[in-house]
Amino acid sequence: MTAEPEQDEKAARLRELQGGRSIVLVGMMGAGKSSVGKRLARRLALPFADADTEIETAAGMTIPEIFALRGEPAFRDGEKKVIARLLEAGPMVLATGGGAYMSEETRTAIAARGICVWLKAELDVLLRRVRRRDDRPLLKNDPEGTLARLIDQRYPVYALADVTVVSHDVPQDVMVDTVIEALIAHLAAPASGDET
Repeated sequence: MTAEPEQDEKAARLRELQGGRSIVLVGMMGAGKSSVGKRLARRLALPFADADTEIETAAGMTIPEIFALRGEPAFRDGEKKVIARLLEAGPMVLATGGGAYMSEETRTAIAARGICVWLKAELDVLLRRVRRRDDRPLLKNDPEGTLARLIDQRYPVYALADVTVVSHDVPQDVMVDTVIEALIAHLAAPASGDET
């Protein structure tokens, strides 16, 4: 599918405004970080990286295997290192795992080299989406209760992101347009400290 000329202009404007920084997508599992991120990267003619996939490649095992064999703390340590390495690699669209932004070290690295976008989704949207996959170690038991608890813990931290975009059940290209518009509005705004 070819982008409309207006879409191409928006993508070019965002590339100009981002100034060599990566666009980093954060949010809960099921918020659409990977699917939106891939399309966003294509629109911006940037490389796309999924931190979870990169972690699995570096570890030589799946995330459920890492959790089972090494535990969550070892996974989180590897996650910090992989995200820092990806951010060093230059401008890209980077989808992070749901817990990555909870690390102050990772938030600092993202702030130094990227623009952070929180894809915010309501519990019912997340539940519908995560039930389609069974490879999420944190959701093995009581997905609804676990997601509600994680929302309570994580949303105040996700709110530190530069830009927040609500993730709806709309076509992915519509979400990409929304993200691009929100980023342009944020980056083109006068540096007064006001949030867009």
